Amino acid sequence: MNRDIYQEPLVSRYTSKAMQQLFSEKKKFTTWRKCWIALAESQYEYGLTDIITAEMLHEMRANCENIDYDIAAAKEREIRHDVMAHVYEYGLKCPKASGIIHLGATSQFVVCNTDLIIQREAFALIRSALLQVIKNLADFAYKYRQLPTLGYTHYQPAQPVTIGKRMTLYIQDLIMDLDYIEMFLSQLKARGAKGTVGTQATFLELFKGDHEKVRLMDQRVAEKLGFSDTFAVTSQTYTRKLDMKMAETLAGIGASAHKFAVDLRLLSNLKVLEEPFEKNQTGSSAMAYKRNPMRAERMTGLARKLMGLAPNFGVTFSNQWFERTLDDSAIRRMDIPQCFLLTDAILKLYMNITSDMVVFPKQASRHILAELPFMATEKILMEAVSRGMSRQDIHEIVKEHSIAAGRTVKEQGRDNDLMQRLADDDRVPFSIDELEDIIADQSGFIGRAPEQTEEYLREAVYPLLDRYEGQFGTQDSIITV
Repeated sequence: MNRDIYQEPLVSRYTSKAMQQLFSEKKKFTTWRKCWIALAESQYEYGLTDIITAEMLHEMRANCENIDYDIAAAKEREIRHDVMAHVYEYGLKCPKASGIIHLGATSQFVVCNTDLIIQREAFALIRSALLQVIKNLADFAYKYRQLPTLGYTHYQPAQPVTIGKRMTLYIQDLIMDLDYIEMFLSQLKARGAKGTVGTQATFLELFKGDHEKVRLMDQRVAEKLGFSDTFAVTSQTYTRKLDMKMAETLAGIGASAHKFAVDLRLLSNLKVLEEPFEKNQTGSSAMAYKRNPMRAERMTGLARKLMGLAPNFGVTFSNQWFERTLDDSAIRRMDIPQCFLLTDAILKLYMNITSDMVVFPKQASRHILAELPFMATEKILMEAVSRGMSRQDIHEIVKEHSIAAGRTVKEQGRDNDLMQRLADDDRVPFSIDELEDIIADQSGFIGRAPEQTEEYLREAVYPLLDRYEGQFGTQDSIITV
């Protein structure tokens, strides 16, 4: 690392080597060469043998990864054109083929097709990581499917749920994200060989007006680049609408992760659920006792950045004047890699956190017990009615004591004494023992949460994981602060 200049934290601190390599110069420029090889091979196969020879193709293939980056950079400084600088440098390595490299193509032939290839491979990494997070959460949800915990609406105490049931909500979000990845990949095609403004005019000249050969050559290029099809129509570029959908898909993953991370931070404060805390980890430089949820906090920050990038792509798409304008170039160089690197960093953290989360059952129970007398009032109302009382009458009595008990908790800092207040009221037909029996079993307040968790895992999650067997991701480097 050169410590005298700014270093991108996404690369130096947060992301996997696999994702970094996908957006490296080596990957980009070798893929450019693969595009040129695919074009030349397809032109040769469909009849341009008077221009292209087998010897030229052999020379191009042999030098696909033989790149002198210094020569290319020097040439780019001279002519201010990155693609033509690499055409020049490739030609030095392939003197016999130098005249047919990039034949009939525009710069976006290599730029767009390479972007699409890299995005396809990057989404494969993202999908693998996403699947691993889903599996981690599924294992955790099943383990804690029956453990009651206080539910919250408006971040105010509500009915109990189970820790496992809450996890299914995060899983459901991630499965939606997985569906959007598959939807995006189903729309991903090669730009192919469409020429300067998408009309294939130059290729039509090369093939002496033979429209069918131009069509077949275009399809053949796509196949050689690993695509089953090309976009039927393009301008100089593939439609930047696709970039919008890419960014929206990744931002959706960021939003799902953000939701989970914020909830985990809140639960950490409540001492119910925590992210892993390593033996020698330091929580705070000043307060030695602290166990700050730093992974979840970092996830939140990275997700915020990722979600903020998505609008850029809409602006870029809507500002493509006619067949193309160059103001998309600089911002795409930054935003496309950052979208994938951010998502990679977020999912690495998500995998790490969900692989070893810590639950404190007694704390979960304590929070429920503090609120359970209030939650039991509906059961008390129904039982009183069954004993002959008017629902309206018992409702007013319960409301009166609930307000008083709430004031005791909030203003005096004492325990919730609602059950004792009701038992001491002669209008209420229950003893203290009977009232305490009503709230003794916390599982009586969680409804079908355990059953819902098991059903969702069995019917939706496990079959999905089976379909993707063998495609799960791993963390390939140490998580750093």
